[in-house]
Amino acid sequence: MAHQPLKDCIAIVTGASRGAGRGIAHELGAAGATVYVTGRSTRDSQPTDRYRDLLGLSKLDRLPGSIEDTADEVSAAGGRGIAVQVDHTQEDEVRALFERVQRDHGRLDLLVNNAWGGHECFTGVFQAPFWEHPLDQWEAMFDRGVRNHLLAARFAAPIMVRQRRGLIAGTTFWDRDRYLQGNLFYDLAKASMNRLAFGIAEELKPHGVASVAVSPGWMRTEFVLAGHQADESSWRERPALARTESPRYLGRAIAALAADPALMHKSGCVLRVADLAREYGFTDIDGRQVAAFEL
Repeated sequence: MAHQPLKDCIAIVTGASRGAGRGIAHELGAAGATVYVTGRSTRDSQPTDRYRDLLGLSKLDRLPGSIEDTADEVSAAGGRGIAVQVDHTQEDEVRALFERVQRDHGRLDLLVNNAWGGHECFTGVFQAPFWEHPLDQWEAMFDRGVRNHLLAARFAAPIMVRQRRGLIAGTTFWDRDRYLQGNLFYDLAKASMNRLAFGIAEELKPHGVASVAVSPGWMRTEFVLAGHQADESSWRERPALARTESPRYLGRAIAALAADPALMHKSGCVLRVADLAREYGFTDIDGRQVAAFEL
C-alpha cells in the first residue's frame, strides 16, 4: 500500500458529490483518511430544480455524481468513505453531521468547506456589469455559499478547540487581490471567504487550530467538461481547456497541508494550489505541475 500520511485523520468534505469536493475527498482517501462525504445529491435524490439552467447549458439530463459515488471512490483509493446527505444551508442538518462524527470518533481533524451554491442560478453569463447581474446570484453566493462555510466552521471549531489541533480549509478563488472583472458578486463572495479564513485563523490560533483558504486554478469539473463536450480522455483536444487542472490537484494540495506538521505557520493565509505543488512536490494526475491561473 502506498504511503498514507493521513491514515489516522478524520475529515469532513462538504459539497463532495462532484467537482472540487469529489477531487479533494478522493485524494484524502488516497492518503488514508476517513472522509465524511457530504452534499445533497444521492443516487436516489438530486436538487435538480436548483440547477435547471446549468444542466441545460451543459446539455446534461441529471447532475453528475453523488455522495455515495464519491464515498466509494474514497474507499477504493485506500481510505474510508462515509456518505452523509446534508443540506449545508440547514443548521439542524449541519449540527447533526458534526454530532455524528463526534459520536463515531470523538474527534475531527480536518474540515474542508467546499459546499457552494453559487452555480445554482448560473445563466451562462459570467461577465456583466454589476447592475445587470440578477440579485438571486448574490443570494446563491452568500446565503448558500459564504454562509455554508461559516456555519460548518461554527460546529467544527469547538471540537478542534477541545482537542487543541485541527485544520479548517476553505476552497476559494484568489489571484493576489486582483479584481475579477465582470462579476462583482463572485469577487465579493470569494473575498469574503478569504477574509473568513483569516478571521477564523486569528481566533483559533491560541488553541493550536489552523485555518486557511485554498485557491485552485480553472478546474476540469464535470460541468466544465460537459460544457466543452469533452471528458478526461479527450480534453486535450480542446485548446480552450489547455490551462485547466483536475479537481484532484486541489485535493493533493489539501492532503499535503493536512499532513504538514508545520501547518500553523500558514494559518490565516490564502494559498494557491500551484504554489503548494512546488513547495510540497506533488503534481496533477497527468504528472504536470500546472501553473497558477492568473487573470
